[in-house]
Amino acid sequence: MSAIEVTRHEPGEPPPPGARFYFDLASPEAYLVAERILQVMPIATEWVPVRSAQLPAPESYAAFRCEQERESLLASFADRIRDRGLQPFRAPDPFPFDSDLALRAATFAKFTGRIVPFSLAAFRQAFAGGHALSREEIVLLAGSACELHPRALLTGVETMATTKALDEATQEALAHGAQDVPAIWVPDPTGAGEGRVFHGESGLDEAAAAARPPES
Repeated sequence: MSAIEVTRHEPGEPPPPGARFYFDLASPEAYLVAERILQVMPIATEWVPVRSAQLPAPESYAAFRCEQERESLLASFADRIRDRGLQPFRAPDPFPFDSDLALRAATFAKFTGRIVPFSLAAFRQAFAGGHALSREEIVLLAGSACELHPRALLTGVETMATTKALDEATQEALAHGAQDVPAIWVPDPTGAGEGRVFHGESGLDEAAAAARPPES
């Protein structure tokens, strides 16, 4: 089953069982995880866009609003992105940007089974292209990369179903213990516990280890 097929379900339906990758398209840390997660996670992992500002401890969100801290953080991300062999980092202008439109677009893309290609395209527009995802034309470019028609996307982001799904996803992240993004929730592989949540790019490898079935 492809990564896109794994993520397809209708609005209002419970998500399929498996891990969850909670992300905000304004987060360069989440971009780093998005570029690796398909190769690293050993189980099906649902991509779930959320409003990171509504999480309990959005430290990165706050830090980026401090000019002195922002420049240091962006330089660090540029180094890490280069070390990963990704396209050279370009900070979006402006940064941070309001990601609400892009998050609603990602949520609509999720309804159509295109959450993974849309989100990767949007992340790359932001952090390789240097474009703020608050701009409608940039969001539409990300949509075109996964064959989402501009008119359908613009209609989809305005529906109550899309807004409700994004709100519910953020509440689900809270219920799973997400403090900030990126966060990866992994169900207990034995089925006995409630699962664990891991934060940051460093948490991806820990999440992958926790998701592996126990040796028999």
